[in-house]
Amino acid sequence: MTTSKTAHVCICLATFRRNERLRAVLDDLALQSRLPEQIVVVDNDPSGSARVVIEAYRATGVPIPVIYDVQPEPNIARTRNRTFELASGEWMAFIDDDERAPPEWLQNLLNAAERFQADGVLAPVEPRVPDSAPAWIRRGRFYDFPHQPEGAVVPQQGMRFGNVLLRAQCLRALPGPFDTRHGLMTGEDFDLLVRLTHNGAKIVWSETAPVFEPIEAKRLSLRWLLQRSFSGGQAFARYTVGGGFRPIGAIGRGLFFSRALLQMIVAALIAAPAWVFGRHHAAAWLIKSMANFGKLTTLWGWRYREYARTP
Repeated sequence: MTTSKTAHVCICLATFRRNERLRAVLDDLALQSRLPEQIVVVDNDPSGSARVVIEAYRATGVPIPVIYDVQPEPNIARTRNRTFELASGEWMAFIDDDERAPPEWLQNLLNAAERFQADGVLAPVEPRVPDSAPAWIRRGRFYDFPHQPEGAVVPQQGMRFGNVLLRAQCLRALPGPFDTRHGLMTGEDFDLLVRLTHNGAKIVWSETAPVFEPIEAKRLSLRWLLQRSFSGGQAFARYTVGGGFRPIGAIGRGLFFSRALLQMIVAALIAAPAWVFGRHHAAAWLIKSMANFGKLTTLWGWRYREYARTP
């Protein structure tokens, strides 16, 4: 059995018009205490705008083979699938193009996989909200995600991407492995991780391998937070009602949407009086209401396509 020192690891990275941030995370990867054996970058920009970044990166003499390709169709699932097709090795680590990786990041992911005999490791994505952000946003901690105990098996509803190590053998057992039907919406990563667990994969949490996400200025608004919440609510409803977690009958679907309607109304009613205690409290209730509204919109088949582009 391979160890964290002998395993062949590829880092898979999908990107779209974030050249400065892409170069920053690539620089982080070159400074890892445990270097990967390969980096695969797939550009979802048809013009291949990230090519100049990759060429400049290679020119520095970085001691890691870097594969670059363009996947022109607007579809995050197809783009991630292309990174997997080009990758080789026993482990695939996925990181986003707007994140930063500390020097011990990859080694700590591998250590956790070895220590807990896991097929996958999820770790924190810690937001870095700029000091210039509005005070209510800084107080609200809207970009945080829940943490779990070290080595805990991640529950299906706690799955998320952005910082994950997966055993390649498990990925190869799935078609895709990312489902391209989710490619214009959110949820393709969540869907993959849940399907892995259905196939028997053990996915654990590690607090020791965080990455950091500097929050972009365009995301520092209530509108963006509501949009993200709406999209997440839709994705969760599609997956739940579609039987992604477990088979669900007519009664189960009715209860799901009834609960969403009730929670949407209650949260909306609380939002206004909550303003007395601070704008961040009111925003939090509006975000909850919007998530439940997103769930309800799946009843009439509306789909928010986050990754769609206008010609």
